[in-house]
Amino acid sequence: MTGTALITGAARGIGEATARCLAGQGWQVALMDRDPEVIEVAAGLGSQARGYTGDVSDPGDWERIVGAVTADLGPVTGLVSNALITDPTPIDRMTPESWQRQLDVNLTGTFHGVRTCLPGLRAARPGRVVIVSSVHAFFGLPDVPAYAATKAGLTGLTRQLAVQYGSGVRVNCVAPGPIRTAQWDRLTEDEIARSAAETTLGRLGSPDEVAAAIAFLIGDDASFITGATLTVDGGWSVTKNSS
Repeated sequence: MTGTALITGAARGIGEATARCLAGQGWQVALMDRDPEVIEVAAGLGSQARGYTGDVSDPGDWERIVGAVTADLGPVTGLVSNALITDPTPIDRMTPESWQRQLDVNLTGTFHGVRTCLPGLRAARPGRVVIVSSVHAFFGLPDVPAYAATKAGLTGLTRQLAVQYGSGVRVNCVAPGPIRTAQWDRLTEDEIARSAAETTLGRLGSPDEVAAAIAFLIGDDASFITGATLTVDGGWSVTKNSS
């Protein structure tokens, strides 16, 4: 079964790769992002794709965009909640405004998305939701307190939604590890190589590899999977060095 999938944070990285992957599998794809570039990205995917600019933390933007998607492509039967922001700052130096903004986008954005898309998702029986968390949900790393808190919250929300909506909406989560997206551009090649060496596969992942996991969870082959979190990290979370 395919249908209409709405992907947030879709102008680049994992969101853009997911839109390409799902479009290639026959889904109608709606790409949502604050960056106007999302319109051009969607245009490159063909007639089954549309781009929409909006802020996932704004419930009014959600109402507007889901209404437009329904008119343009049909009811939303799949939701990929991927939008994020991060501010790498220790909590003693982080402003309350930065903390709140990260919660608003990373965690509350998913709340708004599921809440707004729920009529179409429930009518699809089953609707499908994939939430993009992170290995930061499970491991302590320096300087990302708000980001880690939001990503941990998303794994709990995944389980809650799966229980709440039962057979009517399947809800799953992916937890990417070190994936080579634009967020890595601020690091040196030596820093990137050290991070790659901390995976069992000895490399960073690509957005396409996360997109493939999302496509699996949103597709029919995952028909008996709900409330699960799939780690996509090249073995980063299962290997640690000890001298």
